[in-house]
Amino acid sequence: MSETHTDRTERVAPPELALHHDVMPPEADEGHGLEINRRSALGLGAFLVLSIAALYLLLPQLAGLEDTWQRIEDGSPYWTFLALLFGFGMFVSYVAMFRGIFMRAGASRIDWSASYQITMAGLAASRIFAAGGAGGLVLTAWALRRAGMGKRLVADKTLTFLVLTYFPYMAALIVCGLGLRLGLLPGEAPFGLTVVPAGVAVLLTAIGVSTVLVPTDLQRRLEGFARRRGRLGHWAQRLANLPASVSAGMRDALRHIRHPDPALAGAVFFWAFQVGVLWAGFRAFGDAPPVAVVTMAFFVGMFGNLLPLPGGVGGVEGGMIAALAAFGVDAGQAVVAVLLFRGVTFWLPMIPGVIAYFQLRRTVESWRHERMAAART
Repeated sequence: MSETHTDRTERVAPPELALHHDVMPPEADEGHGLEINRRSALGLGAFLVLSIAALYLLLPQLAGLEDTWQRIEDGSPYWTFLALLFGFGMFVSYVAMFRGIFMRAGASRIDWSASYQITMAGLAASRIFAAGGAGGLVLTAWALRRAGMGKRLVADKTLTFLVLTYFPYMAALIVCGLGLRLGLLPGEAPFGLTVVPAGVAVLLTAIGVSTVLVPTDLQRRLEGFARRRGRLGHWAQRLANLPASVSAGMRDALRHIRHPDPALAGAVFFWAFQVGVLWAGFRAFGDAPPVAVVTMAFFVGMFGNLLPLPGGVGGVEGGMIAALAAFGVDAGQAVVAVLLFRGVTFWLPMIPGVIAYFQLRRTVESWRHERMAAART
């Protein structure tokens, strides 16, 4: 039998990186926004080279830290190796969190291998593209749909994944911020870098938890309204899918928190190991600031990911260094520690992330063949 157009368009290709691009059915034609070709590879390579040159050569010069490379050469191999181990633990934790959430949802195809491929490819995409990791989210949603998960389930569990990921983030801002300011934890406590982030975290957490008040079947409840109001009611019913999914995701995340499991442990250790990398970076080049100070500067600096820069490059480094300086940390040591941190958590995983992307394409192609074989029986 000749290949149909539908069979051809079902060839594995990730969706375009646009937040409004919805997750399509498995058999639908999906865009090629993450397709890697020669032009995109050359463009990405040039960007990475320029970024590395700017961060590791120009930044120290602009900061008046001409001895940065000498500091790096004099760094402790032991603490550098420990930073690498922490970086490895960070990615293992991320995979464990992902698998814990989606295996609980009944996604039998999401085994350890698929979890690794999806998370590593998603992390690489989130580092290449801006807007707080949007590329990774869309790639992940695409892979889950191709694994056979329903559209609404993917949306709900993706929100669960996001909530569970950022729960330790908010908790750390509140605990360390208020702990430093109240003198319960050692370290300097500038108001703008302790109380303000803690207040923002409290507000965002309250808003997030309040979404559980929204019924998860809000779309169904608006069916009568949609019939009576015509097009307006139809659009209102469609828009209700977002708050309903947020509510379902929040409820599921709270279940993970109330009943600790590997997914919650993965979320906590995902961030803890990242802070550990930064702390080990300081120890590699001298004494480390108090753990609460390192933690607070880390999380404040991570807001740089929201800047319209690929992967937050430059924004995260600048944010962390500025935050550390505001806490009274030596600027020279902060620069080399942050550069080591970004090298371990950002640059090194790019290669296995790209490899995982191609592995994921083959995995998704095998899922497609399984689905076609099942359809013939």
